[in-house]
Amino acid sequence: MSGQHGHDHSHAVVTEDNAKKLTIALSLTVIFLIVEVIAGFMTQSLALLSDAAHMFTDAAALAIALVAIKIAKRPADDKRNFGYARFEILAALFNALMLFMVAMYILYEAYQRFTHPPEIQSVGMMIVAAIGLVINLISMKILVSSAQESLNIKGAYLEVLSDALGSVGVIIGGMIIYFTHWYWVDTIIAVLIGFWVLPRTWILLKQSINILLEGVPEEIDIEKLRHDLLALEGVESIHQLKVWAISSKNVHLTVHLFAPHADRTLLYHDAYEMLSHQHGISEITLQIEEDECMAQAHQNSHQHSSHSEQHHHE
Repeated sequence: MSGQHGHDHSHAVVTEDNAKKLTIALSLTVIFLIVEVIAGFMTQSLALLSDAAHMFTDAAALAIALVAIKIAKRPADDKRNFGYARFEILAALFNALMLFMVAMYILYEAYQRFTHPPEIQSVGMMIVAAIGLVINLISMKILVSSAQESLNIKGAYLEVLSDALGSVGVIIGGMIIYFTHWYWVDTIIAVLIGFWVLPRTWILLKQSINILLEGVPEEIDIEKLRHDLLALEGVESIHQLKVWAISSKNVHLTVHLFAPHADRTLLYHDAYEMLSHQHGISEITLQIEEDECMAQAHQNSHQHSSHSEQHHHE
C-alpha cells in the first residue's frame, strides 16, 4: 500500500511541474500571438497570418493541456470510475480538429491571393518571424523533458515545434521577397505551412480516436502479450484478453488464465511482474480458472457478464 502512495505522490509532483512549464510557454505564446496578428495585417503577409493561426492553435494546445492537468487531478467519484483522466484525450481530439480548420482557411485564403498578390512589407515580416522563432525555441526547451511522459504535453510540444519551422519558413520567404519582390512567395510559404501541419494533426487525431474507442494502445504489442501470458508457468490457455487505455499513460488489462495445476499466488505474482515491467500496463485484473468447462463458458458468455464477473472476483 505504501508503494502505491509513493507513486501517487511523485506523479503529483510531475503534473505540478508540467503545469508550471505549460503556464510559462502559454504566456509567451499568447503575448506573441497578439503581436503577430497585428503585424500580419500591417505587412499584408499571409505567411505571417498563417503562422499566427498556428500560434493560436499553439496557445489553444497549451491551454487545453493545462486545463486537462487541472481537471484530470480531480478524484474519481461514484459517477466517474476513472475520474477525469479522459479529458486529456478529448482535449487532444479538439485540438486536432481545430488545426484542420485553420489549415483549410489558409489554403482557401492562398487560393484567393494567387490571382492578386498584395504588396508585402518583407522587413517587418522577417523581424516578427524572428521574434516568433526565439519564443518557440524557449517554449520547446521548457516542454521537451515532459513531452515523452504525456500525450497531452507531446501534442503541445509538436505544436510549438511546427510553429518554429513555420517561423523559419516566414523568415526565408521574407528574405526572398526583400531581394526579388516576388510577392507570391508569401502565399507559397503560407500553403507549405498549412500542408506541413496536416499530417501531424492526422496522427494526433488517430491516436485520440483510438483511445476513445477503447482500442488497443499503439505501444502495446498484443501478439507478444498473448505469447508472454501463455509462456507463464502452468498456463494452458487464455481467454477474454482485453487491453485498453483511459489516458495516454493509464493502460488497463483484463484476462482469464486457464491454469489448473498452477500455484495461484505465484502465477498471479509472475503475471503481474511481467505485465507491468515488460508491457508497461498499470491496471491489471487477472482471473485464474481451474476448470476448462468454466473457462469455455466464460469465453462464450456475453461481454458484460464477463466484465461484472471479473470485478466480482477481484
